[in-house]
Amino acid sequence: ADFSNNRFTYMRSFERYKGSFRTLLFCDVSNNDIQQDASDLLENIPPNIKQFVASNNQITGSLPASLNDLPQLRQFSLSSNALSGELPGFAESILTLQELDLSNQANGFTGSIPEDLSRFQSLKILNLAGNKLAGTIPPAIGNMVALEVFDLSNNRLKSSIPAELGLLVGTLKRLGLVNNSLSGIIPFQIGQLQGASVLMKGNRFHNKSFAPLSLCVLRSVKDFDLAHDTTLCPLERNA
Repeated sequence: ADFSNNRFTYMRSFERYKGSFRTLLFCDVSNNDIQQDASDLLENIPPNIKQFVASNNQITGSLPASLNDLPQLRQFSLSSNALSGELPGFAESILTLQELDLSNQANGFTGSIPEDLSRFQSLKILNLAGNKLAGTIPPAIGNMVALEVFDLSNNRLKSSIPAELGLLVGTLKRLGLVNNSLSGIIPFQIGQLQGASVLMKGNRFHNKSFAPLSLCVLRSVKDFDLAHDTTLCPLERNA
């Protein structure tokens, strides 16, 4: 069911008694003007749904602590809304998820990144950019063997980048860490992310040491947005 690009301001809760409740596989209500609380909107999601997209609305509130058991869910996108609160630990019910996009919230998710996100072994896209997430990057993210896009840009993350992210070599295509408060040494393992775009501007790496040479000369990665920063990548070292 595609209801995107309209002017809807409200979406009725899914009703269990309707015939479509168990047959609905796809629901797209993106690019509307929906102004509901997320808990109301997500109540009674059909159990066999594969794609739920509600991006670019004005959905508020926090995500429910858990969703119904959704064994078929592949895509869950609520980007560009006004969600807030902490990210729930809902990996138990949707381990088949391939895309989770909760980026660019006007109010912003707070708290830390849940450790159990690393249990999404089928996840290809994890986009949490444009929130107010704090704390550190969980090293266990490196165990997400299918991950292609990992974007935490424009948050409030601190401490160093875990070397375990280098375990994503061969699958990761985009690592977005722009505009946080990350510091310390950039692990050499990040420079081994074959074919990946590595984006790290707007952090606090300058006080420690140089970036890995493999990043500066783009030996393995596709792109490094600090390759021309002469503090991290001195010209004489790159020659």
